[in-house]
Formats: sequence, C-alpha cells, structure tokens
Amino acid sequence: MLDGEYEDDNVFARILKQIDPCIKIYEDEDALAFLDIYPQARGHTLVIPKNTRSRNLLDVSQDLLGPLVLAVQRVAKAVVVAMESDGFELQQLNGTAAGQTVFHLHFHIIPRMNGIPLIPEL
Repeated sequence: MLDGEYEDDNVFARILKQIDPCIKIYEDEDALAFLDIYPQARGHTLVIPKNTRSRNLLDVSQDLLGPLVLAVQRVAKAVVVAMESDGFELQQLNGTAAGQTVFHLHFHIIPRMNGIPLIPEL
C-alpha cells in the first residue's frame, strides 16, 4: 500500500475541505494540526500537510516537507507545554504494514507522562 492513487475522499482530505469537522489546534499556510479522534493519550494531535495529495513520506516533495516538519516541531512544543507532559512520542506511519490507516501524509504527536501507559488503539 505504499503505492497507489491518492483518494480525494479520505478523512483528512475531507477535513481540509471542511466537509468533516475537527478540533483545530494550529493552522498555517502549509499545515493543519488537530486532535486525534482516537487518542492514545490526552492531547494526541495530528499534523497534516495542506498543499499536497501525498499518501506518505515517500511521495511528498522536499519543498513541502520542510515547512511541514517545522510545523510539526512548533505544534509539538505547544502540546508539551499545554499538556505539561514529561515527553512526547512522534509517529509517522507509511503503508498498511506499518499501521497506516489514512492514506494522507500525517504525523502523530502523542504526549507522554512518566508511568502512564498509552491508551490501546481501537
């Protein structure tokens, strides 16, 4: 599933088109960050690119990846402060074998607290 056509009706594309709702955390011209609807921890946030139809990390242009990663860093700093977390986990899954379920490039920022396990995935 690394290869394939981008599906314009995936949930993240629908969020970008404002068809589906989200709880927005951050937005700039390159990225949108919002709370995950199936969080693994309080404050679990997703960051997606706005200006690409990339399914995964392998098919995004370098010109778009740089600003996206800067947005991920900016959002991660804010999530750590807001959640008063001891650390954070950054996930970026590519293909079904890696656990990717939405085929629009995205990053997970998961706040972590010492001694508190993640909420199991549904």
